[in-house]
Amino acid sequence: MSTGAIIAIVVVVVVVLILVGLAARATARRRRDSRRDEARELREQARHRTVDAEGARAAADQQAAQAHRSEAEAEELAAKAREDRALAERQSMAAERHSAKARTHHDEAREVDPDLSDDGHEEALALDRD
Repeated sequence: MSTGAIIAIVVVVVVVLILVGLAARATARRRRDSRRDEARELREQARHRTVDAEGARAAADQQAAQAHRSEAEAEELAAKAREDRALAERQSMAAERHSAKARTHHDEAREVDPDLSDDGHEEALALDRD
């Protein structure tokens, strides 16, 4: 082989090696770009999910606060109901005492009044009319 042919072969081999190297670089660059795009998409999805999670957390916090307010209102109403029940019981007991005193006075009046019979029938009728 002549020297020119050897030089031509070496030049062709060098050119082919350079082309293979350039192709390998281009492939690696495309792969990096593709991975960057994928990473960008993943970050965007993560950002959206973070926003969604924060919204859900805020809604849950709001719901919990509403539940606490409702519980407090229920406890307040229950306390008011207990207070009203106790007041009603005291008033009922006082009414019973007054009724007992009134019966005692009616009994005493019946015993003292010479115009009424001892059975209290006329007095009961008079009380019903009032």
